[in-house]
Amino acid sequence: MERVGFGGEHEAYRERVRRFVAAEVVPHRERWEAAGRVDREVFAAAGKAGILGVAAPKEFGGGGCGDFRFNAILSEELAAADCLSAGLGLSLQADIALPYLLANCTPEQAERWLPGVVSGETILALAMTEPGAGSDVAGITTRAVRDGDAYVVSGTKTFITNALNADLVIAAVKTDPALGRKGISLLVIDARADGFRRGTKLAKIGQPAADTAELFFDEVRVPATNLLGEEENRGFSLMMNHLSQERLAVAVQATAQARRAYELSVEYAKRREAFGKPIGAFQRTRFALAEMKTETEIAQVYLDRLLLTHSQGELDAVEAAQAKWWTTELCRRVVDRAVQLHGGYGYLAENPIARAWADSRIQTIYAGTTEVMKEIIGRSIGL
Repeated sequence: MERVGFGGEHEAYRERVRRFVAAEVVPHRERWEAAGRVDREVFAAAGKAGILGVAAPKEFGGGGCGDFRFNAILSEELAAADCLSAGLGLSLQADIALPYLLANCTPEQAERWLPGVVSGETILALAMTEPGAGSDVAGITTRAVRDGDAYVVSGTKTFITNALNADLVIAAVKTDPALGRKGISLLVIDARADGFRRGTKLAKIGQPAADTAELFFDEVRVPATNLLGEEENRGFSLMMNHLSQERLAVAVQATAQARRAYELSVEYAKRREAFGKPIGAFQRTRFALAEMKTETEIAQVYLDRLLLTHSQGELDAVEAAQAKWWTTELCRRVVDRAVQLHGGYGYLAENPIARAWADSRIQTIYAGTTEVMKEIIGRSIGL
C-alpha cells in the first residue's frame, strides 16, 4: 500500500539513512549485541550523516526541521535491516532525549550542549525510571537539594538506555518532595561529575545491543545553571509535554518491526517446504499471512496520519496513547505468529525473527505500559 504523507524530501532522506545503516550499523550488529553496547563511534557517524539533529537549529549544526517524519524514517530503516536493537540508542538521542533540550534550553545551555549532541560527540541518556517508580513518574525519590550555586543530587535510576555511553544525563529529580509530582525538576548531569557512577550492564532477554544499566548519584554536585526549564518544580509538566512524541516514536518502531516480521514470514513461506510443497501453499499459512498483512497495513495508515498530525503540531496525548498501546500489542501478536510460522528455525537466536520476538516484548512496557495507555484513553471518554 502506498503511504500517504511522505514526499520526495523524505524519500531522499530515507535513502541517506539506508546507506548509513548498511555501512555503519549492519556490519557491527553481532559484535555490539555480544558486547551489550554499541561503539561510541556510531553516534559520531550518525552526526556526520545528519541523522541525530534533524530538528536542531542550523546554527548548532542541525537540520532546522521539526518534521518528526524524518525521525520516523531512522527507526523504519533500522527495523528493515533487522538492526532496531543496535540503533535504539540513536533513536533515543534523536527522538526522545534531544527534544527536551530543544524545547527547554536557555540560549547559554543551547550553546553549551547542542553542537556536541548534534555531532554525536555528546551522547544523551534520559533518566526517569527508578527501582520503585516506573510508569508512576510522580513516585520518584531521587533528591536534588539546593546548596548555593549548585544542586546536590542523591538517588538511583534504573533501566536507562545509553547509560554506559552517556556523557550527559537528563534526570528527573525531586526538588520539593512535599509537592509530590509538582515538586519534580529536570537537571542535566555531566557523567564526569564526582559521585556519579554507572552500574553494571543489565542483562535483558531482548535488545542486547541497547546498553541498559542503573545510574547512581551519591551527592553529585550539579551547577544550578544545568536546570532545564529555568524554574524549579516544572519537571513533571515538561515530561508530559514530551511523552506524546516518545510514545509515537515507540509506535513507529513497533509498526516497522511488525511489518518486517510479516515480510520475513512471506519469504520463509515461499522457500520452506513441508509434505512436498511450500508451506505458503497451505490455507492455514495463507490466512495467517493475510491477517498479518491486513493488520500491519491498518496500523501503518493510522500511524502515518498521526505522524502528519504531529508535523502540524496537533498530536494530543490520547491519540499518542492509542497508537502506542495498539501498535505494540499488534507487534507482539504478529511477531509471535511469525515465530510459529518459522517453526524450529524461528527459535534460533541467529534468526532475525527470533531476535525481533525477544526485542519487541518490552515495547508494551516502556514509555508507559499498555494498561496505563488504556487508562489515559479511558479517562478521556468522560466515564
